[in-house]
Amino acid sequence: MDFETLIEGVRRQLAQPLPGVEAQYRMASYTRKDIELRTIKPRDDVRVAGVLAMLYPKAGETYITLMQRTDRGAHAGQVSFPGGGVEEQDNGLIDTALREAQEEVNIQPDDVQILGKLTPMHIPISNSMVHPIVGYSHVVPDYVPDPAEVKAVIEAPLADFLNPDKLKMTDIRVPAGFVLKDTPYFDIKGYVVWGATAMMMNELLEVIKLGTTVRNAEI
Repeated sequence: MDFETLIEGVRRQLAQPLPGVEAQYRMASYTRKDIELRTIKPRDDVRVAGVLAMLYPKAGETYITLMQRTDRGAHAGQVSFPGGGVEEQDNGLIDTALREAQEEVNIQPDDVQILGKLTPMHIPISNSMVHPIVGYSHVVPDYVPDPAEVKAVIEAPLADFLNPDKLKMTDIRVPAGFVLKDTPYFDIKGYVVWGATAMMMNELLEVIKLGTTVRNAEI
């Protein structure tokens, strides 16, 4: 599928009811499912955050921007979308996601067109309520990672996420010291994309597939 057709399908589908937590939970670890079964709710001091899931074309393929975080903090070394907590100067969650993407990897806000939002997700380990913002750009980013926050920028081919051979299971050792057994993940360029990022990405993949299906049905 060409890039413009894909983008229009995503735009159209994001205006419909979202796949939601059902799609997200297909990439959840058993521990994550157990937390939800115990109905743990966000604390009153929950940190609200916005992340940017940005699609862009390069050499005839569609890519999405990911990054590996540095080896510090609650999510040390994990792969994530660019993004972070809301700050006082932000005019809403879209501003937050765009500002953080610029600060972390040098994505220019003026280059990004917003398509919509995915289902918000609570991340208990950092007490964050994360709002995924979906956008696209016709400009291939000139990545400049912030060394304080970013260990590596990952140009992730969308085709890899859609390839069933890239969906795998492994045991994950988290900074707290325990191991998450049989955790699903996407194997993207040798990086393990798991946890909240994989869950949000899976919902986006469902949106893309639904948008493609609707488009094909119209044709």
